[in-house]
Amino acid sequence: MSTPPLAILDTGLVTPVGLSAPASCAAFRCKVSNPTETRFIDSGGRWIMAHQVELEQPWRGLTKLTKMAAMAIDEAMRPSATRWPRSRWHQLPLLLCVAEKDRPGRTEGLDDRLMAMISAELGATFAEEGSAVIAHGRAGVAVALHGARRLLSEGKAENVLIAAADSLLSWPTLGHYEREGRVLGERNSNGFIPGEGAGAMLVGPALAAAAGGSAIAADFVCGGIGFAEEPATIQGDEPLRAEGLRQAIQAALTEAGLAMHDIDYRITDVAGEHYYFKEAALALSRTLRQRKEEFDFWHPAECTGEAGAAAGINVIALAKAAAAKGYANGPRVLAHWANDSGQRCAAVFELSTVRRKAGGVT
Repeated sequence: MSTPPLAILDTGLVTPVGLSAPASCAAFRCKVSNPTETRFIDSGGRWIMAHQVELEQPWRGLTKLTKMAAMAIDEAMRPSATRWPRSRWHQLPLLLCVAEKDRPGRTEGLDDRLMAMISAELGATFAEEGSAVIAHGRAGVAVALHGARRLLSEGKAENVLIAAADSLLSWPTLGHYEREGRVLGERNSNGFIPGEGAGAMLVGPALAAAAGGSAIAADFVCGGIGFAEEPATIQGDEPLRAEGLRQAIQAALTEAGLAMHDIDYRITDVAGEHYYFKEAALALSRTLRQRKEEFDFWHPAECTGEAGAAAGINVIALAKAAAAKGYANGPRVLAHWANDSGQRCAAVFELSTVRRKAGGVT
C-alpha cells in the first residue's frame, strides 16, 4: 500500500435503538427496529413514521444534534482517558461530519455553530489545526477517514477524533422527501424511514507487527479508501450501471492490495430504496471475479432509518463490534456509502492481529 493503514481504536454511538455503541450494535445484530409516529402527516393524512432518538428532554434542531454528538464523543474517548484526559483535548483534531450543503431543509448553523456548541457541552476545546466540519452527508465518514490518515501520516496529530451528527426529522426535510415519494409509507413501498443519531470514533496509526514475542493484540484497520462520482443519480434519468460505486470499490480494494473475492462480507448505508440496493448488486457483479458461496450484505439502517451523516459511523462501529465479538463472516469487510448527489465512497477494513514484544509493539 502507498499509505499507512489506519486503526479504528474506540467508538461511541447514539441511535434510536441504543444510547451507546454496545447497546446499538447488539440491536443491529438482532435487527431491532422501533419506528414511532412523528408530529407530521403525509399527503394522505397518515402520520409519518420515523426512527427517533429518545433523550431525557425533547430537544430539537442544533441542540439535539449537540447533545447526541457530545454523548457519542464522551463514550468514544472514555477508554483513552488516561492518554487523552479532557485537559489535552485541545491537542486532538476533531473532524465533524454533518449534512451535505444541498440537503433539503438543512439545519442552520451546522457549519459555523455546531462544533462550538459541542465543545461547550463537553467543557473542552479541540485542536485548531486539523479540525474541520465535513459537510458530505452519508459519505462524510470516508472523507473524514481520508483526512485523518493524512493528518497522522504528516505527523500533525497523535490521534484524530471523527464525529457525526444528523437528523432528517424536521418538517422542511421530511416534507421535501415525502413530496418526492421517497419516504416509506402505506402507499409507498419504495422508500426509507427517516432517522437520526450521532457517532464518534477515535482513530490512530495501526500497530506494527513485532518480530517476536507472545502477546497478541488486534487492530480494526482501514487498509484502503476509494472515491468516485456516479453520473446516474437517484434523481436523474440516466440508466444506472453503478459505475461510480464500482470505481470507488475498486480503488479501495487496490489500495488495500485485495480483490473482491478476498472480502468476507459487505456493510453499507442502504436504507431501503430500491435504487441503492440495485446499485450495490450491480457494483458487486462488476467487481467480483471469482464465485463465492455466500457474500452477506449488512445494512444497519434497517434499525436506525436513514440517519444521514451518522450512518457512516454506524456502519464502521457495527463492523468493528462484529469483528471483536466474533460474529462477523470473517476478518475482512467492504463498507460503502452513497450520497444522492452522486458521491460514492468505499473502504476496506480488516481485523489484524499482531504480536507485541515485551515493553510494547515495534
